[in-house]
Amino acid sequence: MTATNGNRSGRRPGRSGTREAILDAARVRFGEVGFDKASIRSIATAASVDPALVHHYFGTKQELFTAALEFPIDPQVVLTQIADAPLDQLGETIVRAVLTVWDTPIGVQAVAAFRTLIASGDPALVRAFMLEIVLKDVRARVDSPPGSGTKRSVLAASQLAGLLVTRKILQIEPIASTPIEELVATVGPTLQRYLTGDLPGA
Repeated sequence: MTATNGNRSGRRPGRSGTREAILDAARVRFGEVGFDKASIRSIATAASVDPALVHHYFGTKQELFTAALEFPIDPQVVLTQIADAPLDQLGETIVRAVLTVWDTPIGVQAVAAFRTLIASGDPALVRAFMLEIVLKDVRARVDSPPGSGTKRSVLAASQLAGLLVTRKILQIEPIASTPIEELVATVGPTLQRYLTGDLPGA
């Protein structure tokens, strides 16, 4: 019986190269127009396959995007925790959720994928991932006053990215070995100010 799990890594018998063609087309399409504007149909057309095959291999569009990034962690694991957090605890929740995942064994693969994407010199996929998946719901929640949501969420992302690079890639002490809850207590309020506090020009 042929497996239909969207996360499977093998090739479908008789369809040699189909999965790879879909991934290549997805990377180009997501990079060109972003996550929201890229449709499964347009990706299937670019890969010269039926749209049903895209769903067969990858399931949803978000699962396809995660596979295109070669990211080993389903972002929904983190996004669900963030979505459930009260607005006044959003900063601490984001820091805790992200660091908890990155400090697991699979986090090593996530760090490697992140490093590869940054080193590629093409920020389009990373930018689409951050703005249209990771930050999309947060941006809507913190859009007060109206129009400030993007600035707030990107400021928070810049702080979080710096923390992850310092802790997991450069491994600078004492941040590299600081307990997660200590970092939550230290960095969380800074993210919270970006997300819900007063900002110049906001």
